Amino acid sequence: MLKDYPVRRSPTGKRWLNVALSLLLCAALTGCAPHWPWRHRPAPPPTPVQELSIQPSSAQDGDAAAHILQYWDRNTLLLDLTALQGEGAVTLSPVASRGWPIRLEFRVQPGGIAHLEAQGSARVLFEVPTQGKALVLKLAPDAYVQGTANISLRWSAAADSAR
Repeated sequence: MLKDYPVRRSPTGKRWLNVALSLLLCAALTGCAPHWPWRHRPAPPPTPVQELSIQPSSAQDGDAAAHILQYWDRNTLLLDLTALQGEGAVTLSPVASRGWPIRLEFRVQPGGIAHLEAQGSARVLFEVPTQGKALVLKLAPDAYVQGTANISLRWSAAADSAR
């Protein structure tokens, strides 16, 4: 007489089931990845705009005028002057249909220039430190009123510059 022994199932069937369930779980979690709170994409860089007309004051300042980029920072127009070195001058004019922006700011790189002068309806002189990170200088809205035809912007690298 043969005894009836219990049938043993092989453990490989359970292993394959566990592997399949693990892979299914991983696929489901991967699909949720764009919604995870720690997976925020970095903010895109600001796009340059052309809100003001920038005219060089002399032929040697033509290259500097091309390197002045304009960006919107909410309702403030930011003029990026970090590429400027030495001395120079440009004239800023508003587009006739839009007029002047509500606020104007200038981003400067310490060490590149020492002084920045803005001459509109009022003269404003900014001192730029010799070291540090790029900083933003805010031009007061009363320095250029709505009737101001243009703003003369001058910069110099030396503290005792004739400009």
